[in-house]
Amino acid sequence: MPFTPIHMGPGILIKAILQGSFSLMVFGWTQIVMDIQPLLVMLTGQGHLHGFTHTYLGATLIAVISALSGKYLSEIGLKILGMAKGHAVPILWWVAFLSAAIGSFSHVLLDSIMHTDVEPFYPFTLINVFHGFISIEALHKLCLYSGLVGAAIYYAVIWHANKT
Repeated sequence: MPFTPIHMGPGILIKAILQGSFSLMVFGWTQIVMDIQPLLVMLTGQGHLHGFTHTYLGATLIAVISALSGKYLSEIGLKILGMAKGHAVPILWWVAFLSAAIGSFSHVLLDSIMHTDVEPFYPFTLINVFHGFISIEALHKLCLYSGLVGAAIYYAVIWHANKT
């Protein structure tokens, strides 16, 4: 699922559950960083499409990079979007790292189910035990429905908080 917003569905559900303990912006940034390597392979025709970045070892490195950069980028983004109401909305470091870790590891899992060339446990094994666990259609529905349910929960919580 490279370069599609479908990875965001589970992130929206996690945001609804964890609320302020999860940054959807850092999670989303992590999705972009995860797919830089496949993009470069597509542009150059060189390398393994879902290579090192789509392993759990690579995802750990991506999570660190995404948390370190995504914290600041997200805070700037929140201010630009007007969600900061004139002041900085700090994203705590542990929230940035948690959000990036969930983003990178879920990305590997979802792509492992869908793509035959993903080797999630490299360098320990080249076997992808997740491939075909569910159909691609079911995977897409799972991501879409988790996003819809998450959005409903998120806004219900906000509505309830503003009502009281």
